[in-house]
Amino acid sequence: MAVAWRCAQRGMRVVVRDPAPGSGASGVAAGMLAPVAEAYFGERELTGLLVASAARWPGFAAELTAASGVDLGYRTEGTLVVGLTGDDLAEARRLWAYQQELGLAITPLRPGQLRDREPLLAPRVRGGAWAPGDHQVDPRRLVDALRVAAERAGVTIVPEPVRQLSDVDRQGPVVVAAGCATAGLTGLPVRPVKGQLLRLRTPDGAAPGFRHVIRGYVDGQQVYLVPRADGEVVVGATVEERADRQVTADAVLRLLRAAVELVPGLAEYELVEAAAGLRPGTPDNAPALGPLPGRPEVVVAAGHHRHGIVLTPLTADLITDLISTGVPDPQLAAFRPDRFTTDRIVEGQPWS
Repeated sequence: MAVAWRCAQRGMRVVVRDPAPGSGASGVAAGMLAPVAEAYFGERELTGLLVASAARWPGFAAELTAASGVDLGYRTEGTLVVGLTGDDLAEARRLWAYQQELGLAITPLRPGQLRDREPLLAPRVRGGAWAPGDHQVDPRRLVDALRVAAERAGVTIVPEPVRQLSDVDRQGPVVVAAGCATAGLTGLPVRPVKGQLLRLRTPDGAAPGFRHVIRGYVDGQQVYLVPRADGEVVVGATVEERADRQVTADAVLRLLRAAVELVPGLAEYELVEAAAGLRPGTPDNAPALGPLPGRPEVVVAAGHHRHGIVLTPLTADLITDLISTGVPDPQLAAFRPDRFTTDRIVEGQPWS
């Protein structure tokens, strides 16, 4: 939807083929815009892409809100990363040290400093850190806003699936942004990675008693808590190499237990939803962005795994620029789809 909106803004005639926009991974995403907290060992190039896209989010959110009239739930309080036990804190500190080596903004805090920011944190929490640049947005509102903005810009949305590229490849350049279905359309190694999450709601419908996104290490398990102004709290998420969408009792139990360990007051919240979705993962956890090997008229924008929401603005801009100019932006170099094949495209050469 973001690519379609950007292309339409440039005067292109755009058709989106999707039987149910927003019903994929974005419908069960938490919406954390977390280039710092999601910076992991061995993913420096991906981290750079996350940082670059997060920097575009303030302007993107303002523009999209104006174009659609939809409140995205974009919030900028930042993220607290906390460790419940000494071992949890030691694990978290290893990652913070790496993130600081990359020049990312994350500030260690003592337990008292954490509770000054969020008094509802459990007294057992041993320590944490603050990532001020890690923000949040409501993905469901984001999808609604993109659809409205795209249609207002002239995009035609056809509620039908694409079974094979030959169904659409005679209509001009084709962008495959099909999540896990990208594998069947392109042959690229995009696999489903199951994630389960919960949605809680405050008993009185008021805003939750904490403002920051809280990402916690709890007895070796990771969990996140994302508060919304309307009283919702998103709790997630499992990472499972599975392709089913079943919600399991074990996942619900583990997520609730970890969440209540960090913020005990959540035990009184209403459990309103338990859901499972499929993230589109690749072998190196980074997206595939650019021309499909051997099919230069087909452009891929898929495989975003855990980062689809934060990477939305940059993905849309880079793919739209590629379609408009025919020349890949240098930022695409590390994420080209041909990195998974032996038929590599010559660096810097136009694709059309």
